[in-house]
Amino acid sequence: MENIPVVKPALVAVSRDCFPVSLSEKRRHAISAAYGDGLYECPITIEKETQVAQVLDDLKAHDCNALILFLGNFGPETSETLLVQKFDGPVMIAAAAEGDGNLYDGRGDAYCGMLNCSYNLGLRSLDHVYIPSYPVGGAEDVAGMIKEFLPVARAYIGVKHLKVISFGPRPQDFLACNAPIQPLYDLGVEIEENSELDLLVAYNKHKDDPRIPEVQKDMERELGPKNPYSGVIPRLAQYELTLLDWAKEHKGSSQYVTFANKCWPAFQTEFKFVPCYVNSRLAGRGIPVSCEVDIFGALSEYIGTCVSGGAVTLLDINNTVPPSYLKGKKLPYTLHDLFMGFHCGNTCSSLLSHPHMGYQLIMKRSLEPNGEPDITRGTIEGDLKPGAVTLYRLQGNARGQLVSYMAEGEVLDMPTESFGSIGVFAIPEMGRFYRHVLIEQHFPHHGAVAFGHYGKSLFSLFRMLGVKEIGYNRPKNVPYPNENPFAAY
Repeated sequence: MENIPVVKPALVAVSRDCFPVSLSEKRRHAISAAYGDGLYECPITIEKETQVAQVLDDLKAHDCNALILFLGNFGPETSETLLVQKFDGPVMIAAAAEGDGNLYDGRGDAYCGMLNCSYNLGLRSLDHVYIPSYPVGGAEDVAGMIKEFLPVARAYIGVKHLKVISFGPRPQDFLACNAPIQPLYDLGVEIEENSELDLLVAYNKHKDDPRIPEVQKDMERELGPKNPYSGVIPRLAQYELTLLDWAKEHKGSSQYVTFANKCWPAFQTEFKFVPCYVNSRLAGRGIPVSCEVDIFGALSEYIGTCVSGGAVTLLDINNTVPPSYLKGKKLPYTLHDLFMGFHCGNTCSSLLSHPHMGYQLIMKRSLEPNGEPDITRGTIEGDLKPGAVTLYRLQGNARGQLVSYMAEGEVLDMPTESFGSIGVFAIPEMGRFYRHVLIEQHFPHHGAVAFGHYGKSLFSLFRMLGVKEIGYNRPKNVPYPNENPFAAY
């Protein structure tokens, strides 16, 4: 997977000068041994403020971009929080449990020190720190905490070095994709907005690009020999090269790129295809391309790519499931727990059962109602593969505030008997979540989908990014703030 950070974590121990420094160092060594390869163990144990600069220089020399601050004993609250303040990257803090049975010379009191550390973090307004659910443990425990921290750190680094490139204004009647710019800058994300004409000019310049045949062959290999719409592939290959070159040439000072592109209504008539298949291919490489100029959708997709390490997609939270689909099936869900997630054909083929190239049926009805599809060709279609999923989104709302949600569930092994990239989703208590989070908090119709359960990592990441409102699908016995206690679902 390209276009996402490689996390190089460093383990730094601290020691309060009235405790034996050897205690912190011994416990640090044990964590490093329990973790294994890939964790840099900083040899400097911070006891005083002057050592902070030494540690920062050491971490820079070893190209470390994520910090695990370990309280091997009580710890010096000033020095350790100064390190957090000055380190340019994600930080996790954990503390040592008393595990060796020696509570006379071998007691570290890190359980207490963690409280003072937290208090000092508050004084310095350091809210971006990752603190595990229970941040105190032995070597194996802390090694496990670090491994859970890595996908969060990867996404945090990615967001802080990301540029979202968009083409075209949001389509009329799709104001749900409106993107207030200020929250992006609050996150550290760069934004480059362009016209559809800029994209068309760039596309036309790639006509007869000598690389087109090679990309075309790769597309043909992916789609197989029975593709009925192979005639559109040269245009799609030309478009893919256009986007990849634009990303390379416009990345600027950012390290990572994602796109939010206009895809209708003028796209088909001017480019002579729909871009969905190319979007799906780039998503598979770690370069998500959101539909309908959904800038926060693109950002959400990129976050999911970093957290999961795999391809994600962006789907409409689209339609209910007909009751007839449940006949004869014994499922641990009610009809209100189910919905269909759909988009025209933007999902990576590796995530689809029986993927195949198609055409955009809804657009064909108006653009090519009586003939064979031509300019509406270019979707990648099929039912989503069954398995665990996380539906989530990070959004800048109409007031310029960052809000988010996540809900874990699954895609059912149930034929949709429909078109596009589509699947039957089952999320516990989806009906209440739909009403009291998605509708009540004014979220748009696009939801990002990561394939696996990543709610824990996403929740931690959004907290680190300063998101105050994080919605989730609450269990039946946990009411939403404005939920009518007399309502029945």
